[in-house]
Amino acid sequence: MLNNKKIVVVLPAYNAALTLEKTYNEIPFDIVDEVVLVDDASKDETVAVGKQLGIRHIVRHDNNKGYGGNQKSCYNKALELEADIVIMLHPDYQYTPKLIIAMCSIIANDVYPVVLGSRILGKGALKGGMPIYKYIGNLFLTFVQNLLINQKLSEYHTGYRAFSGTVLKNINFMANDDDFIFDNEMISQIFMKGYEIGEVTCPTKYFEDASSINFKRSTIYGMGVLRVSLQHRLHMWGWVRSKIYN
Repeated sequence: MLNNKKIVVVLPAYNAALTLEKTYNEIPFDIVDEVVLVDDASKDETVAVGKQLGIRHIVRHDNNKGYGGNQKSCYNKALELEADIVIMLHPDYQYTPKLIIAMCSIIANDVYPVVLGSRILGKGALKGGMPIYKYIGNLFLTFVQNLLINQKLSEYHTGYRAFSGTVLKNINFMANDDDFIFDNEMISQIFMKGYEIGEVTCPTKYFEDASSINFKRSTIYGMGVLRVSLQHRLHMWGWVRSKIYN
């Protein structure tokens, strides 16, 4: 615990057997109370590795529900465990667990209710091997999103996120998409509810065993991001109502 806040780390996993142990071993268990592993019908030994590590809370999907569908199970389980702070950490070791203390401290001390680990602050993205087309696309999408949503984040597309339990209870994340656009819908919901988001600079690693999406899926994702941002603006104006803000 930190400031008497129960901290739960959730690991949305798909074929993460090769990197799960390395990720798990760097989690700061001096403050983290529980770890939840959600396996999205992996084809490897992710669940077996999780059991060997002694992870008590393992949820396994019989069918692949997608990246967003995996997170829904993660957050529901964390709330079931009565988490005060929930950290979403990818078990593919792209993001360092060593930032968990810093991110949780921001929430535990009531500075921000949500914290993102940004790869764009500083030089973490390109230094860590982010493909140049993804880097440029990230900058462009973030610029447009900030204009439409009227915010000033450095990055909307990081997979490293920490939330207060209160925020998760007050947004309708179950109404979101089951694919990668889920992340951006969550940020839109958080801002729509009037919450603020803090950021910390985060190094990242791109390597063979790390998860990633190809150029085609990145393009589809980009179009989805623009749709969500436009939807956010139209909802603010009262022109179009969306169920994700209910």
